[in-house]
Amino acid sequence: MTIENLRKEHELIDLFCNLAEIPSPSLHEENVAKWIKAYCEQNNMNCKFDDYGNVRIDIPATDSTKEPLLLSAHMDVIGDNSPVKTYLDDNGNIHAEGRTLGADDKAGVANALLLAKEIANSDIKHGGLECNFTRDEESGMSGIRHTNFKDIKSKYILVCDSDTLGQLETAGASYTLVKINVKSHKAGHSGIDIGDKNRANAAKLIADLIAKLPQGAYYEEDGKVVTSCNLGGIDAGNINVTNIINPEAAVSYSIRSSSRQKEDELKAQFTSTVEEFGKTHSDLAAVSIEFEEHLPPFEKVDDQYIPLLFETCAKKVGVEPDITTFHAGAETHIYANETNAKGEKFIPYLVGLATVCNMHTKDEYLDYKSILKGHELLTEIFKAYNA
Repeated sequence: MTIENLRKEHELIDLFCNLAEIPSPSLHEENVAKWIKAYCEQNNMNCKFDDYGNVRIDIPATDSTKEPLLLSAHMDVIGDNSPVKTYLDDNGNIHAEGRTLGADDKAGVANALLLAKEIANSDIKHGGLECNFTRDEESGMSGIRHTNFKDIKSKYILVCDSDTLGQLETAGASYTLVKINVKSHKAGHSGIDIGDKNRANAAKLIADLIAKLPQGAYYEEDGKVVTSCNLGGIDAGNINVTNIINPEAAVSYSIRSSSRQKEDELKAQFTSTVEEFGKTHSDLAAVSIEFEEHLPPFEKVDDQYIPLLFETCAKKVGVEPDITTFHAGAETHIYANETNAKGEKFIPYLVGLATVCNMHTKDEYLDYKSILKGHELLTEIFKAYNA
């Protein structure tokens, strides 16, 4: 079978390929956004751009007693503006010739977009379907950060951006950058000044400090890492110059956690260790620490409605459910810390509606059978949600 035959046979595959074949690197998504808007206009769907260029679709409720649901996916991909030509290999996988396919996250956009079309043109009773297709997820998440959350009526959100069919991820780790600096009061020449007890090499001091700080998994739960820290880089002098008592040194760490409480505990440990080290060596150097939160934690909630619904629907359509957590970031993290039009805190989940392999490389591919099954799953979830 060729990709052309597959596209004729399955509307979802044709929709995905149309989206994939429009280059949309981060902050250059305007062409794919225009294509989505035109598709919506052809299929009787209310579609608009927000002030940042994100695409919003709103399928009005046909039953006011039911609650709306939001589907979210991002339009940008890793890659450039070079042409994208899709093809099908002998194993039923969709690739792009010589470059990244962009199934992350065109697979999610296609799945959500087709469901929106089907719901908009059906007589099913439902509480409304909203879609938010964002810009710039890959490089800075500026699209989701510029979303007007007060325009969203839904409380529950399915972020269609996991890379494996059947996954439902209920929590994800934050990202906090830690910067530690050591500045010696007196530097000098390694020969002339080496015997001066009032001088200290900042490189040696920061090495001693690093030895006192934790590294790796800090807290685990049920075999999963919840909170961790990782040494990034050390900046201390010039490796080719040994005749200087280095005056300054710096080190960076990342802290990741899906628990705000455990993250705060780890940050407190870092702070106390650095402050104690600074007091001990105050006659030799000034020591400082700074935390920069780049992504808040996506914390697990007690509400089990969506996980139970997902498990039931997955089994019904023949998909093995994998309800888990992940130690990385996604747009779920932003939603989880915002509120909707009613002032309700969002309850998002990262859901897998297709299996994407070798993501972000020129060897990336999409298992076409998995995206078809993913749409079957998404449709069943929406029907059960509105039952």
